[in-house]
Amino acid sequence: MDKRALSKTSIQKYLKRLKLGYLGSCLDTVLNEAKSARLTPIETLAYALSMEVDSRENKRLALGMSLAHFPRVCTLENFDFNCQTSIDPAQIRDLARLEWIGENKNLLFLGPPGVGKTHLAIALGRKAVEAGYSVTFITASSLLKQLKKASQAGRLDEKLLQYIKPRLLIVDEIGYLPLERETAYLFYELVSRRYERNSLILTSNRPVGEWGAVFGENIVTTAILDRLLHHSEVVTIRGDSYRLLEKRRQGLFKQDEKEKTELQV
Repeated sequence: MDKRALSKTSIQKYLKRLKLGYLGSCLDTVLNEAKSARLTPIETLAYALSMEVDSRENKRLALGMSLAHFPRVCTLENFDFNCQTSIDPAQIRDLARLEWIGENKNLLFLGPPGVGKTHLAIALGRKAVEAGYSVTFITASSLLKQLKKASQAGRLDEKLLQYIKPRLLIVDEIGYLPLERETAYLFYELVSRRYERNSLILTSNRPVGEWGAVFGENIVTTAILDRLLHHSEVVTIRGDSYRLLEKRRQGLFKQDEKEKTELQV
């Protein structure tokens, strides 16, 4: 082995050749900290490499979160399970292990508006990004508009591929508006092509028994549900909207006696 002295210049050259860019940018800091901590050569090397690995992981996470297009930051840690007692925290913790993604299963969050469906979908999506999965979040209305526009322009396969490729696709707010027959078939096409290949998270304010009114075609609805529910887990959330609960806490919204009686029945 050539015992020639290694100057900082030659070390920088080697770091550049090995594409250890972050380590090259903070080499002086790493060496000074190692010297101050009186690290051994092997400890210094381990510390330096850990800095590079951490930098790459942070960049990967930032890119993954950016590509996912999450509308806001939601985590399981800041989800208030005390406000939604119909949700089993143990079930959500189990889902956060993401084994269902490895098994190409789907996940449906069903319940009235404001009960936390989107929050949980985003939180699990973030967990998936952290685990190294590619994730895309999109509202149902935006997705279906894009598919319809692409179909009319003769670019449907290209657009479908964009939403088939992610390991996890989150489609938010299925069922708020009924779909045109053509649009329902486009959604079926997407679900069919992802079936047993990649996972879906869907949120909806309607139980699956009412999806016929959403898609407007019993045959299409049956075909969609057949593929969605074959390998899936359904989480049904019952309770008041978080927004209404907060209004009540602030005294801005009062529940009348009739409404209280109806909720108790």
